[in-house]
Amino acid sequence: MSNASDKVPSVVVDPADFSAVLDRLNKIDEKVEFVNSEISQRIGKKVGRDIGILYGAVAGILIFLVYVLFIAPYLASLGIRI
Repeated sequence: MSNASDKVPSVVVDPADFSAVLDRLNKIDEKVEFVNSEISQRIGKKVGRDIGILYGAVAGILIFLVYVLFIAPYLASLGIRI
C-alpha cells in the first residue's frame, strides 16, 4: 500500500492542448495582476490624499502659531492693530 501512495501520477497530454491551457492561464494571470495593480493604485491615492491633508493641517497650524506668537505681538508693539 505504501508503494502505491508514494508514486507520483503521470498523465499524457496532447502538447497543443497543454499550450492552449497555458495560454489561458497566462491570460487569467495577466488579468489578476492588472486588477491587483489597480487596487494598489487606488489605495496609494487614498493614502497620498490623507497624508496631504495632514501636511496641510500641520502647515496651517504652524502658520497660525507663528502669527499669534511672533507677528501679532510685533505689530502690536509698533502700534498697528489688525
